[in-house]
Amino acid sequence: MNAPALPPCLDQALTAPSAAPTCGEALVALLERYGVEYVFGIPGVHTVELYRGLAASSLRHVTPRHEQGAGFMADGYARVTGKPGVCFIITGPGMTNIATAMAQAYADSIPMLVISSVNARRELGSGAGRLHELPSQRDVFAGLTAFSHTLLDAADLPQVLARAFAVFDGARPRPVHIEIPLDVIVAPADGIANAPIVPIERPSPGVAAVTAAAGRLAAAKRPLILAGGGAAQAAAELRALAERLHAPVTLTINAKGLLPAGHPLLVGSTQSLPETRALVRDADVVLAVGTELGETDYDVVFDGGFAIDGALLRIDIDAQQAMRNFPPDVALIGDSQQALASVLAQLDAYALPPRDASWGGTRVAAVRDAIAAGRDATTRAQQRLIDTIVESLPGVIVAGDSTSPVYVGNFTHDAPAPRAWFNSSTGYGTLGYGLPAAIGAKLAAPARPVVCLIGDGGLQFTLPELASAVEARVPVIVLVWNNFGYGEIRKYMTARDIVPVGVDPYTPDFITLARGFGCAARTAANANELALALRDAATRAIPTVIEIREADWFAQSPA
Repeated sequence: MNAPALPPCLDQALTAPSAAPTCGEALVALLERYGVEYVFGIPGVHTVELYRGLAASSLRHVTPRHEQGAGFMADGYARVTGKPGVCFIITGPGMTNIATAMAQAYADSIPMLVISSVNARRELGSGAGRLHELPSQRDVFAGLTAFSHTLLDAADLPQVLARAFAVFDGARPRPVHIEIPLDVIVAPADGIANAPIVPIERPSPGVAAVTAAAGRLAAAKRPLILAGGGAAQAAAELRALAERLHAPVTLTINAKGLLPAGHPLLVGSTQSLPETRALVRDADVVLAVGTELGETDYDVVFDGGFAIDGALLRIDIDAQQAMRNFPPDVALIGDSQQALASVLAQLDAYALPPRDASWGGTRVAAVRDAIAAGRDATTRAQQRLIDTIVESLPGVIVAGDSTSPVYVGNFTHDAPAPRAWFNSSTGYGTLGYGLPAAIGAKLAAPARPVVCLIGDGGLQFTLPELASAVEARVPVIVLVWNNFGYGEIRKYMTARDIVPVGVDPYTPDFITLARGFGCAARTAANANELALALRDAATRAIPTVIEIREADWFAQSPA
């Protein structure tokens, strides 16, 4: 059988290679200098020249089974490290395959660098029916990125990469897409790999805004802090400010761990519940740090009931975002860590007034007790599952999908440290995220246990990535909550008096499938069996799939 014909420009490059490094080789060298460790991608005829220098580099390549998996792996890696996950993606279908992962990263402000091929410069927009051709690939992805750029000259590569890392390091982190035409990938690029790299520091907020914010907080009798994922690097400063002010703190899903579990000022992630909403409305000054104040963290009941009655101060690196949803009385535009440190320093000039006796830790304890008392047996049973994971695997990172135990954990679980609990129920809200994201997380933190918490429906979106984990020797633990269908949507339809349709897909034998992929696999019906299974899985050098059938777990959980 004859091999398929290569595009002319690529065919010429392969038969008559230049003595000078190509643009593709220079790209790999530059990524090394930026500290990139992993590249996620599936090689194709349009991207092979990106791989020319890869084997001899320090970069490790991980091959997913679908480009969406590549994006989710990059996302999981980025959430744990704070550094961009990098993908090499083929023109056309490879890019449309990764689009969902890019959209999830865009919605959650996750740094991701997607480098793709595109048709040769003279063929762009021709409509000639070239292999993998889109009318304008760059335009398709402009709305999912901080920017999408077509590299028309190899000499411009250092500058475009510098722009990308300026977004990751100095602005609101989001995906960046750089597409390189086939003829540019193979173009001579001597010397550009040694272009200078300029470190970028995040901006600090203005002095006037810091002074105004400190004055408001110093005079507050009932201050409160709303912290989001944009404060992930500022845990020490956030805790110091909260303790200085005796201010209750709520955390978004991506901010869990900024105050550790058990801290007396930690309200949790319950902004959609009446008790926490009442607490927020009673605050006379609210400081929102690195949070969109968006629906998936503050109004997952979709009733529009979250409100802020006191003065609102917002810290955000994105000036436009600081004006969305809840316009502030004072806006501090800049890095959250620097802003919090500046506000703390400014507070030294004030003698803080006494707080209301019922505020601070006293009010937090009352709110938490009231919320806990209202949890039903189903919630308590699923919280027991999460507690078992955390107790059995010290230092665990939980990468979740959109599934019932994850929704429960979003409300009830308090992480011990930042970047240890994240999932796809926030922002874009996709399915199939958990498994590949857990692979990326484990690559980012190989010494820590990583658990993918996913439902049977979501797992079927990206089930083949089990083979990727086996191949890459990534011993993730996949915990499958099996309710034999799209259980949450089934309940939602029933609650709305809609006859359930399409929510009962055929559910395969996950244990047999997992073993076929080369994983260890077993079931667990209760907390004791799960604890044993988790501890056993943590000793293995291969992935482990643990299936929990919802009905069995509920039947064996205490009321």
